Amino acid sequence: RRYPTVEIRAETFNGSTHVPVPSDSAFLKALLFELRLVDDHVFVEHRDTCTRINHSSVYSVRTEGGDLWPVLAFQKSGLIYACLPLVEETLEPRPALLTVSGLSQGLALLLGIVDYLSPSRRNDTELSAKISQLRNLLIQACPLGTPLNTNIRSLNSSFDDIQEMPTDENQPAWRSNTYKGKPQVNVCITEKVKCMQYDKRDVVDTWQVYGAVNCKCDIEGSAPNVTLTLNLPMNGPPLQDIVVHHCVTSVDPAMLMSSSAEPLDDSVYSGPYKFPFVPPSDSFNLCYYTSQVPVPPILGCYQLIEEDSQFKITVNLKLHESIKNSFEYCEARIPFFNRGPISQLEYKVSHGQLDLSREKSLLVWVLGQKFPKSLEVSLTGTVSFGTAGKEHPTDYICTGNTAYVKLYFRIPDFTLTGCYVDQHSIQIFAPGKPKITASGELISSDYYIWNSKAPAPMVYKTLLD
Repeated sequence: RRYPTVEIRAETFNGSTHVPVPSDSAFLKALLFELRLVDDHVFVEHRDTCTRINHSSVYSVRTEGGDLWPVLAFQKSGLIYACLPLVEETLEPRPALLTVSGLSQGLALLLGIVDYLSPSRRNDTELSAKISQLRNLLIQACPLGTPLNTNIRSLNSSFDDIQEMPTDENQPAWRSNTYKGKPQVNVCITEKVKCMQYDKRDVVDTWQVYGAVNCKCDIEGSAPNVTLTLNLPMNGPPLQDIVVHHCVTSVDPAMLMSSSAEPLDDSVYSGPYKFPFVPPSDSFNLCYYTSQVPVPPILGCYQLIEEDSQFKITVNLKLHESIKNSFEYCEARIPFFNRGPISQLEYKVSHGQLDLSREKSLLVWVLGQKFPKSLEVSLTGTVSFGTAGKEHPTDYICTGNTAYVKLYFRIPDFTLTGCYVDQHSIQIFAPGKPKITASGELISSDYYIWNSKAPAPMVYKTLLD
């Protein structure tokens, strides 16, 4: 969609630095070029120089009329999602990304479209039908170029079903309808842990926790006020990089100042984290955060050594004693790239079972729902490979003995930071006594254990004298 009103505003704000938006076909061609989806084999200095490394999804797209900035674009499941946010100031010099409010609005809208399209990405017919409905949905979600409701799934796909705008002037735009029934509030804290372990003296292992607090508030009234408080245990790691939903009405500035880019000190804000808000009608993420926890949940060591045309495997995993030993699932996957199918496998596991994938290029160690009482498990074995074919997986990074084990797990009713919602602290200024449910979960995300007997990609490496 194009919004002439927004383009006129951009020309007014940007003045002489304004770059007109080209035709759809010209913009698409320029965007594909910038994303290296066409002519990626050709070196273009302004795009490919080492001095221009893009650390975000914000691009400067070169057009005949000049460089179009900021273009927000990313790829997801074979589709490209892109928008051009309005910058309400001059573009020279370029303002900091954090000061461009349109970027966060545009990102929220694109993520809403991703959420709307993603369930049907494997069915081309259903995907085409949903894309054809997008135009009508965007008229409701973003009528004049300003996003009013980024939850695209909650909108109606036909104009016949569009409800009249509420007559209550106090009802915010993000409450698309009013609820009738028994009040209830559901809160779920989802934490994802990323990890890179190397088991080497000169390389520091790294891990990071990313959390999201999802809420669904079924409460009567046009603009009910809710206050939710997140708490941490004593000496728990503080929450950092907190980003709140636009429905939050006020927040302690100290809460937003804690950044993972800065070293922790005694003055860092450690809660309680209070969020007063007027909830949307549908499920939404109240806030996002990161945290620097002292230890990863599972410590591992992986060794892959070639001996007489065979590969010797050793994997040791240990669950930290502070972690809840109750998994919905837990497995370790050991892929073998740039090799043929596994022709011979001999192994011994102290716990769980080992499965060989159908294409015979992946070992899946199913650990089940609990670690043993010792909290330690081990796998040893030898592997031989046949002749490689085109159908077997390849990888440009994992060559030679450079390889990894990747962990997949989910622990219900547990958070790594210890962050929790005190149900008694939830305040709802609306009639009736609401039913409140609160839960948490810890999920692995990009949890790698690299072969300690070979070089591996480094996230961080210490400087040696």
